[in-house]
This record gives sequence, structure tokens and C-alpha cells, in this order.
Amino acid sequence: MPLPQKKRWVSMAKGLVLGALFTSFLLLLYSYAVPPLHAGLASTTPEGAAPCSPVPGEPEVPTLANGSAGGCQPRRDIVFMKTHKTASSTLLNILFRFGQKHGLKFAFPNGRNDFDYPAFFARSLVQDYRPGACFNIICNHMRFHYDEVRGLVPPNATFITVLRDPARLFESSFHYFGSVVPFMWKLSGHDKLAEFLQDPDRYYDPNGYNAHYLRNLLFFDLGYDSGLDPGNPQVQEHILEVERRFHLVLLQEYFDESLVLLKDLLCWELEDVLYFKLNARRASAVPRLSGELYQRATAWNVLDARLYRHFNASFWRKVEAFGRERMAREVAALRRANERMRHICIDGGRAVDAAAIQDSAMQPWQPLGAKSILGYNLKKSIGQRHAELCRRMLTPEIQYLMDLGVNLWVTKLWKLIRDFLKW
Repeated sequence: MPLPQKKRWVSMAKGLVLGALFTSFLLLLYSYAVPPLHAGLASTTPEGAAPCSPVPGEPEVPTLANGSAGGCQPRRDIVFMKTHKTASSTLLNILFRFGQKHGLKFAFPNGRNDFDYPAFFARSLVQDYRPGACFNIICNHMRFHYDEVRGLVPPNATFITVLRDPARLFESSFHYFGSVVPFMWKLSGHDKLAEFLQDPDRYYDPNGYNAHYLRNLLFFDLGYDSGLDPGNPQVQEHILEVERRFHLVLLQEYFDESLVLLKDLLCWELEDVLYFKLNARRASAVPRLSGELYQRATAWNVLDARLYRHFNASFWRKVEAFGRERMAREVAALRRANERMRHICIDGGRAVDAAAIQDSAMQPWQPLGAKSILGYNLKKSIGQRHAELCRRMLTPEIQYLMDLGVNLWVTKLWKLIRDFLKW
């Protein structure tokens, strides 16, 4: 039976007090365990150090792609601006595998699985960072700060990110992060999402803890002010700045087409972009927005909506330039290859609830208070040819980071606390 309302609030209050004490303890430990960060957000390299990329300005645009005259060389220097709730964990796995396969140097966070998000990225947050250090791949969650990132990769690095329909992204973020946004606790109805969207200004506090998760999250992740007035000319300036800085903006809704364009841009092989959908949620945990609520969610996230419309249009221009028939052939080939790997790798051929995952190494990170993220069971018998690839394709982000040698002491300690409190 569910707890009575009073007991439920008492239980939540106790949990929050314990959580606050543990978090304070973690922050204190962290402050002693890692070097001090740069003061502010200086865009220059630390004093006395040469930057990795001495050429200022926007990144060099790749000129050759698969099928171009003269061929091309695979690109290995990549910045992936990992946005939230956009299938970015699936793309992260692709980058982990490619980097591991080719022995590339990752710029990883130190102590946790993101770069001190939601603070702006600073290069001092990189594990084993030294002034002048140069890396091949940066791909973990951050709040983007272009100059700080630019100083860690070669001048010809390829910049990519991924967007999602803002209403659908908001819906996903609301359900995934809502429990860690205190002003959301005022919602009392059965359908909290509908209740919020009927009058968001009644609940939303732009200065509230974790408020960034619930409005214009794409704009925020990309480093911009997510509370800008839609009529402010800076909105369009920021969108055009994203276009200048990123060589390819993928779309979650057209993920296979996006990967085909990415493969072409980076001059990779089909095997390099094979994937299984990671960090997906159980369908019952994601009620779809109705027509009216969809419009309300879009209007509430109007900055993200403008960003998405702009890059949806540019995406299809890229598809046209690539060739519609060629795109259809390559998407079909990718789907056939993914289906083949599904039969080879996945026990039962599909994702399962967290409780049904037999190997803890395959257990994905779950949102606070729920176990709604699906995972996979690896087949017991896989041929030697595919065994390693299957395991890598199915390994969740946290475990893969540990496999790659990332120091995740904060993340691991937080998991112990959550397990103890049964969060």
C-alpha cells in the first residue's frame, strides 16, 4: 500500500536532509581531491602554456567525404557536445568504441561522469589535464564553453551535437529529472506534466535548483541563456553561432540518417556506427503528449523550438546534397547490420527492465526514485569474432567509462548512498 501523504512527505524530507549532508560531504572531499578550477571563464590558455589549437576562430570545415574524388582519411579528432535526453548516450557508445579501437586520447571528467555540469566547462576539469595538453575526443556531458573546449583539440577537429523535438525532449526531461527539481514537488495531480503545462509560470522558478532541466534545455546545454526573451536578437545570433561552430547537427528523430551523414563526414566504416539504443525508458514511463499539450510544451520551450526548426531545415538540405536514393540505401544497410548484431548479441533480442538484467556490468544508471531505464542481457554464447564488439555495444556509459580508466569516485560514492537510501 502507498504511504499516507504525511508519511510520504516526512520520508522525502528525511531523504533530502540526508542527501544534502552527503552531497556537502562529497563537495568538501572533491575540493581537496582535485586541483582548483580556473577563476571565471577565461578563454585564454593558462599562463605560460601553449594551447593545443593555436589557430583562433571557428573550426576548419571538412572538405572531403566518402565518395569524394581522391577518397578521404578517417577523422579522429572529435568534439561531441552531448545534450540531454537526445539519444546522446547511444552516440557516446559509438565514440567510446571508435576511440578505444584506435587507441585515441579522450578528454574525460575527473571524479564523475560529467564535466561538473551544470557549471560551464573548463579545461581544468579534464582528468590528468596539464597546460597545453591535446586530446582526440571530448564527448561527456558539459555545459558548452567553446573557447575552453577549442583549446583542447587540434584546429581541424570535427564538432558535432544532436538535437531533439523540444516538446518531446521536455516531456522526457520532466519525467527523468522532475524529482530533483524542488519546485516540482508542489505538483499534486496524477498527471503532473499536464498540470505543469496548464500554467507553467505558477510553478517554474528560473532561479530554482535544477530549473535548467525544465525549460529550453538545449539552449542551456549549448552554453546560452535559456531564459532569454524570444524577441531578443541574441537568440538568432546564438543559433547562427551554433551553425558556424558545428560541422554536423544530428537529429534524434532521424537517428539513422544522422549516422549516415556522420559516417560520411568522418570517413568511417559501417561497423563504426553500428549501435543498440542505450538509456531508453520503459514505454509506460513516457506518456505521449496530446496535441494541445504538445503545443504548450513547444511554446514553453520556444528558444529550443527555434533552434530545432533551424537545424531541421539545414539537416534536410544536407540529405538532399548527399542524395535521397543514396541515403535510403545506406540507411537500409545500417538497419540490416544493426538487426544482424541484435540477433548475435542480445539475449531474447530486446531490451528488458532493470530487474531482469542479470549482469551488473550491464545495469544502466537509473533516475532518482525510479527504475525506468531499460538495459540488455548479453547472450551466453557468442562467437569469438563478435564477443568483444557485442559487449562494448551493450555496455552502459558508467561501466564503459570505468573500463576506459576514468576516475569516477564521486559517481560511485553517490551510487552507494542511493543504494543505502533505496533511492
